[in-house]
Amino acid sequence: MENQAATDKPADDGRVILDPVEVRVLAVLAEKEALTPDVYPMSLNALVNGCNQLSSRDPVMALDESAVLDALHRLMERRLVAEVSLAGARVSKYEHRLRIRFALEQDKLAALTVLMLRGPQTAGEVRTRSGRIHEFASVADAEAALQFLIDKYPPLVARLPRAPGTKEARYMHLLGGADASSEDALPAAAGGAGSRSDRLVQLEEEVARLREETARLAAQFEEFRKQFE
Repeated sequence: MENQAATDKPADDGRVILDPVEVRVLAVLAEKEALTPDVYPMSLNALVNGCNQLSSRDPVMALDESAVLDALHRLMERRLVAEVSLAGARVSKYEHRLRIRFALEQDKLAALTVLMLRGPQTAGEVRTRSGRIHEFASVADAEAALQFLIDKYPPLVARLPRAPGTKEARYMHLLGGADASSEDALPAAAGGAGSRSDRLVQLEEEVARLREETARLAAQFEEFRKQFE
């Protein structure tokens, strides 16, 4: 595999660095443990389908059994995944070890899983998209779980700088080896030709919103003025 050499061992500071396929496989196992416990641990076929799912995935992938199985073997070598033998089962089943490896309670595991499956998210998006993995009562609860992951050593999550024109910071997982201070980790609006386009879109949306608000206030004032005519 092209990325295997870079992921054969943890980083010097103790961080676990995974390639994109390993991240996807591990996250799908964590997601399906909560969403479909009746078919967990997962077979290779079910895991491939989960990795290639079109919804709740960013990016969408098209992995074959060979790629997923190779990732499973690497993850098992690093004790992040275990192969499970079930009585009467004709195929191998697999389960993740994220909870044990990183000492995570379900809320922290849910927040990490969403970031691994969907890429950088705000705390509000993490809360909304955690679904049945864990129900966060509030955005503050999601922020607390994310902060726990940031404060771990080595950290599992980083808070990204707020992009121009946005009100909320986004969070990203660090299991892919990205550094939140690096250019690659910054939101698209932080620089480059693409960022100018993003800022233009944001400004156009803001102008449209302000025009609608102005029209609404003008209509309300007109109704108010008519009361005194």
